[in-house]
Amino acid sequence: MTTDPWGRVDDDGTVYVRTSEGERVVGSWQAGEPEEALAFFRQKYDALVTQVELLEKRLRSTDLSGGAAMSSISKLRSQVEEANAVGDLDALSRRLDALSGRAEERKVEQKQAQEQARGQAREIKERIVAEAERVAVETTHWKTGGERMLQLIEEWKKAPRADRPTEQALWKRMSAARNSFSKRRKAYFAGLDQQREEVRAEKERIVAEAEALSSSEEWGPTARAYRDLMQRWKSSGRADRASEDRLWARFKAAQDRFFDARNAVFAERDAELRVNADAKERILAEAEAEISAISDPRRARSRLRDFQEAWEEAGELPRDVRDQLEGSFRRIEENVRRAEDAEWERTSPEARARAQATVDQLSSAIGSLEAKLEKARERGDARRIREHEDALAARRSWLAEAEKALSELS
Repeated sequence: MTTDPWGRVDDDGTVYVRTSEGERVVGSWQAGEPEEALAFFRQKYDALVTQVELLEKRLRSTDLSGGAAMSSISKLRSQVEEANAVGDLDALSRRLDALSGRAEERKVEQKQAQEQARGQAREIKERIVAEAERVAVETTHWKTGGERMLQLIEEWKKAPRADRPTEQALWKRMSAARNSFSKRRKAYFAGLDQQREEVRAEKERIVAEAEALSSSEEWGPTARAYRDLMQRWKSSGRADRASEDRLWARFKAAQDRFFDARNAVFAERDAELRVNADAKERILAEAEAEISAISDPRRARSRLRDFQEAWEEAGELPRDVRDQLEGSFRRIEENVRRAEDAEWERTSPEARARAQATVDQLSSAIGSLEAKLEKARERGDARRIREHEDALAARRSWLAEAEKALSELS
């Protein structure tokens, strides 16, 4: 009988392995020496050792899941327990027990990491959903809002997954936000289409009125009517682009027909009125030179009347010089009026009465101050003397000016 620390071969060729539970038959060897039998069954043991070492390495150096490790351990344990091999099978069982402990720890760690990852995923997707709900409720910039909603959908797809119930609940909110935004956008553009249709109808009416006026020869009233139509056009809003361009082209064409006709008539009239402008330029030059040299307002007014009659008789002015020449003549009239007002103010009884009252008031004040000054001198009050002398000097100066003004009014 040939023996080994972990097994033996009986004389009849039966091979046994020794375990903590006793000996167990693992095979029979009839083809050679007993040592060859033990060597053969030790190789089977070594193969089991290699599998255990490989599993230990994977659990130590890779991210093998705890569940997968436990499954591999269970399979190896069955192989060890039923192994037809010679070796320290109990040691292999203990190593598998140690592996089981590490696998259980790995399961706990991975579960915690998974829970943490799901929590982070939930936070990320809750933020995405909250942003989508805000866009759905608040955004009125539809192009930007639509682009942002698409970005959020892409962010959702790329974000890590949370647990299934959370995913379903959050996606339900996300989908509702997207649908809400789409409904608001559709409602807005439907209302906008209706509004643009109303604007188009209003501008059709404006254009019809403009075209009806295009042949009018009532230049002033029609020009004012076109200004009113333009104001209505601007305040009515905008139709769709195609209608807006088409209607504006019609409106402008009608307006141009009227104003081109009016400008042609006015240009012809202005040419006829050029002789009036030459006459009024001469009248203006004579009036400026002559009236500015007259110092008596009454004589200036009398001479101005002659120039005013000549101005009216000269007739209407062309438009391009009308404002300039009329403004220059009005300035001459204004200068004469101001001279008359100044003369009236200088010679009016009320002005003389006010000037006399000022002279009398200052004379009375001077008399009172002279009496006070005399008393201060009698008392030898130097401070009062200086005060009264200064006050007298000021009032005597004022009196001289007031007497001069009264003399001019007289």
